[in-house]
Amino acid sequence: MAAAAFLALPVTLRRGEHIRVTLVLQRLPASARRRVEIAVHVVGLFLAAALAWFSVRLVWQSRAFYDISTGLDATPLWIPQLGMAAGTLLLTLALLVQLAEHVRGHVPTPDAGDEPARIE
Repeated sequence: MAAAAFLALPVTLRRGEHIRVTLVLQRLPASARRRVEIAVHVVGLFLAAALAWFSVRLVWQSRAFYDISTGLDATPLWIPQLGMAAGTLLLTLALLVQLAEHVRGHVPTPDAGDEPARIE
């Protein structure tokens, strides 16, 4: 379940379906909005990179120390942790791409043909 959740993070980001507070952004002038978007993406990139670093390190440590689950099947823990590490790495890459788009002055839009979910 963790792998499914974490592997969905970069796709959800690219489709524009992450929760965003746009109340303030809509009222800002274009230049200020761009600066705020860049700052938010830098903070998000830093947090995603830290999460990716620690999840990859967790996988490596679980493999190095031969950690296994406590259940009857004794699954090596690095196998289910691998999905989380891959998802956080891909999220970091997706945030880096969006940050580069904002810095170049292009406003990232959801992938072509993909309409974000409208839940009301």
